[in-house]
Amino acid sequence: MEQELMRIGVSLPESLLNRFDGIIEKRGYSSRSEGIRDAIRNYIIHYEWMSDVKGDRIGIISMVYSHHQRGLVDSLTNIQHEFVGTIQSTLHIHLDKDNCLEIVTLRGEGQVVREAAEKMMALKGVKHVKLTTTSVGTEL
Repeated sequence: MEQELMRIGVSLPESLLNRFDGIIEKRGYSSRSEGIRDAIRNYIIHYEWMSDVKGDRIGIISMVYSHHQRGLVDSLTNIQHEFVGTIQSTLHIHLDKDNCLEIVTLRGEGQVVREAAEKMMALKGVKHVKLTTTSVGTEL
């Protein structure tokens, strides 16, 4: 069954598009569109998997962001204070003159851990966020 294709427009920085095009070529995709469809499928699978995080969890949020983005550091601090009962610690690393890496460790209800990561991910100036979770192991 063939599905109707919808055309969309996406604005990307040239450096990101160049990197994507390199991956497209190495992986043998026939077009950018096929690579974008594959990336979107993977994003949907990851989101659905993360949406099912339940129970007492340990989490690690790793995030790279531009410290030049106005208000971003304050917003990140406010989110971390909002989740003060869940966030156990943070580690801040200066990667270069423009970028920082922050590692946040959490413990709590899986949905709350995920919510903290999603709030950080949504901020302008945050370039990459990865949430990794595991059970606390007491049920094993």
